[in-house]
Amino acid sequence: MSASIQPPLVGAAMPSSVLEHHLDWLSDGGRDLEIQDFASPDVLDSDDFTDHVKKIKTQLDGYTGRIGIHAPFWNLTLAAYDQRVRVVVQDRLNHALDAAAEIGATHMVIHSPLEFLGAPASLTSPGVASVTVFDVVRDTLEEIVKRTSEIGCTLVIENIYDTSPRLLTDLVASFDSDYVRQSLDTGHAYIMHHHRSAPPPDYYVNTAGELLGHIHIQDTDGYSDRHWAIGEGHINFQSIFNEVAKLDTNPRLILELRDHSGIESSATYLADLGLVT
Repeated sequence: MSASIQPPLVGAAMPSSVLEHHLDWLSDGGRDLEIQDFASPDVLDSDDFTDHVKKIKTQLDGYTGRIGIHAPFWNLTLAAYDQRVRVVVQDRLNHALDAAAEIGATHMVIHSPLEFLGAPASLTSPGVASVTVFDVVRDTLEEIVKRTSEIGCTLVIENIYDTSPRLLTDLVASFDSDYVRQSLDTGHAYIMHHHRSAPPPDYYVNTAGELLGHIHIQDTDGYSDRHWAIGEGHINFQSIFNEVAKLDTNPRLILELRDHSGIESSATYLADLGLVT
């Protein structure tokens, strides 16, 4: 990254329960923030859901950074062929969007549904699953995308078991919407690279290009989804940020760590490499 160009600001994902411990750091320059509460079915179904959302809104009063949330994802595939299952998925996403609208969130993370047997090319072979899978996902999200456009909240689709950056980019592009963008999880990509010979994480940035709207930054050794502090694993963050620096857009950069006490030290680690501010 050129020394004459200011590195991008890095933010973080966290539950609202630890928000106050990081609010000063987050407010420095208005860093990207992602609230994790609404991924939990216990929060969505709690009797005090409305009060919970209002409390977060109060915590964020005056916050100038970009705010997002993580959508519910447990057992909620976007590629369900069963229409009744799709209704459940839509209901869960809409409930999370209730919170997003109230707190002023402008992105919501959802999980890629691209799990399949065989080579990635099988999804795009004539007469196989490609069109059907993409159509099911678009049908599931049609009304969700319409609503996100109304409240100004972009859906970002995060790679999970994906082994092909191109397929996920093609899925995102197929919506032809400013309110659907691609998300890279550095750890997920590295695990698939380590175990399934998928491309390394920087390829996801390069392939998505201007469709990349969001990055979950975590470290891992490739054995499992560690969400370690940056520097504790084996990921080459220099290569990732080299690709990010080529973009004309400004994707949200979100540290997503299991141990939230490592957020600021991870930001410092990346800043010392000249990759972020």
